[in-house]
Amino acid sequence: MACTTILIGKEASYDGSTIVARNEDSPGGQFEPKRMQVVLPQDQPRVYTSTASHLTIELSEEPMRYTSVPDALPGHGVWAAAGFNTANVGMSATETITSNERVLGADPLVEYVPARGVEGQEGYVPAVPGGLGEEDFVTLVLPYIRSAREGVERLGSLLERYGTYEMNGIAFSDVDEIWWLETIGGHHWIAKRVPDDAYVTMPNQLGIDFFDLADAEGAQVEHMASPDLRSWMEENHLNLTLSRRFDAEDIFDAEYFADDEPDEEDEDGSLLPFSLEELISDLERAVDAGDVFNPREAFGSHSDSDHVYNTPRAWFMQRCLNPHDAWDGPEADLHPESDDIPWSRVPERKLTIEDVKYVLSAHYQGTPYDCYGRWGTEDTRRAYRPIGINRNGQLAVLQIRPYVAPELSCIQWMAFGSNPFNALFPLYGNVDTMPEYLSNTTERVSTDSFYWSNRLIAALADARFHENAAHIERYQEKIGGIGHRVLRETDSACRGIEPAAVPAELARANERMADILRDETDALLGRVLFQTSLAMKNAFARSDN
Repeated sequence: MACTTILIGKEASYDGSTIVARNEDSPGGQFEPKRMQVVLPQDQPRVYTSTASHLTIELSEEPMRYTSVPDALPGHGVWAAAGFNTANVGMSATETITSNERVLGADPLVEYVPARGVEGQEGYVPAVPGGLGEEDFVTLVLPYIRSAREGVERLGSLLERYGTYEMNGIAFSDVDEIWWLETIGGHHWIAKRVPDDAYVTMPNQLGIDFFDLADAEGAQVEHMASPDLRSWMEENHLNLTLSRRFDAEDIFDAEYFADDEPDEEDEDGSLLPFSLEELISDLERAVDAGDVFNPREAFGSHSDSDHVYNTPRAWFMQRCLNPHDAWDGPEADLHPESDDIPWSRVPERKLTIEDVKYVLSAHYQGTPYDCYGRWGTEDTRRAYRPIGINRNGQLAVLQIRPYVAPELSCIQWMAFGSNPFNALFPLYGNVDTMPEYLSNTTERVSTDSFYWSNRLIAALADARFHENAAHIERYQEKIGGIGHRVLRETDSACRGIEPAAVPAELARANERMADILRDETDALLGRVLFQTSLAMKNAFARSDN
């Protein structure tokens, strides 16, 4: 699956929330219908079999209830995508990422091998199950974890035991932490805690660019990994990191140096851990010892296709969120095809839900690469893969708010269809059901389904983008404003209610939101249909009236 992810630490967000957001995109030439679902404990399978890999796993633990965004059509697995469980833990899976030949040779992917011959006859070879993948992760992990760290630990153990048939990035969040896990080959993995004051951009490419292996093998303050990662890397000569390739941001990211006494001031007069010369010297020793390294160089890729499909998306997201850096022209520090765009960085201001929606809907606005733009040339406008692409199936933004009661804290903001043409709306996660308008998607195209309504709007509006842009913008702003208002009013209404009664109240708020959403979406469809109909090629100026 092609996707785009942004992660926002609690000190970088506008209200102290942890925020995990991901577009789920269908592969080229496909449009996978999506729907909302709450999986109750009694509906969670006790024996799970993957459709893609034919792997069967027994699930003996007692599951929790959780929300999900599964595929609407049966036949090729659940693909639960994103949700919250009753312990207020969020999970988004997965961002498909890249690898390289050295990694795949050292730890091959665990792919399904079909049976050969006819069972009972000579020469028959039975099928060999494959590993786990995006289809499976949320179902196998989210109902059983009580913190983001537990999510990393559980998924890590599953990967070590069963392996995976693809390279993936997975996000886990709770009210305090966000962790990002990347699979490495068939059975290995690394995970890094998102800095509280930073955001992370992930565009289908292995992203982590600094890893403290000593921390992962020890206190695990900011890093976790497969237990044998160091020896496996050494055996297969995977570490490509040179001591002098790290810069100051890498140095101050390293928990490896956290215990030294401060003895030098920075430009603001605050104390540094120690002198810059000592920092560089210690970092070089750590690199030479294999204690710190760059996973993107070791495990990832810098292919020509990355420069068209992946790196431009990270460039544009960071261009939006740190606009005063040099992004354009000959003086730019980073370009759309740069291989060293940082995995994480501190934003210029605190980031909002609306910022998330904007960057995950982006088509390179304000640049020569905008497919709807008037700048540049026809070639530049088609040079790079947009973030807001026609194949967006759903966008889930998982927000965990620290300033309300725990039973109110989890908000799953949702959008269906192509993001430049849809709106993001909030749903409370602590519920037993989802509104029918969001959960009733079938193969039949119908405006009774929110998913299909969004697909229709996008196809019509795209044909006359500039004429319809104002209608779309007003719709997005109105739905967002109503969403924030409904959250504020519902939070207030739930004060003093017994915790056991809260889910029913939140379900009523979700229904209220869905009713408003349906009315506004139907109205937008009418406006876009009218606007695009005016531009039909069989129009004629002379009227019959």
